[in-house]
Amino acid sequence: MNKIRKELKVSAIENGTVIDHIPTKSVFQVIRILNLDNIENQVLFSTNLDSKKYGKKGLIKVSDKYFKPEEVNKIALVAPSATLIEIKDYQVRLKKSVEIPKQIFKFVKCVNPNCITNYENITTKFDVSIEDNGDIKLWCKYCDKYTAKDNIVFI
Repeated sequence: MNKIRKELKVSAIENGTVIDHIPTKSVFQVIRILNLDNIENQVLFSTNLDSKKYGKKGLIKVSDKYFKPEEVNKIALVAPSATLIEIKDYQVRLKKSVEIPKQIFKFVKCVNPNCITNYENITTKFDVSIEDNGDIKLWCKYCDKYTAKDNIVFI
């Protein structure tokens, strides 16, 4: 009688980062905003994995890569439930949930075409707020316009 294999084993990474608990619909967006589709490192991603806490989730493993605070802030904006796990010598060295920053600078474009940041060489600045329904909104410090989470454009 043949045994039916129900799991696929994936090798552990020696050094690098695992981004876990990503909402399934956000996995490819995280890959794009972190530019993981253009790096030489080994990248493994999965979507629609079963999760006791979230129902379904996504996961990204990146060998030999540790994310800078600005990159972690990008993850938090599109996947606020994500957990970062840093691995060194096959051991978990750090495990933390991403935190939505109170302010962001530089890496998001203002949606207002008349905003000064869209036609002058000025760094964008936004205050970040969380709505009662959990949605994220960005408030531009220059033009007072709000950007909803679905309209965020990373630069």
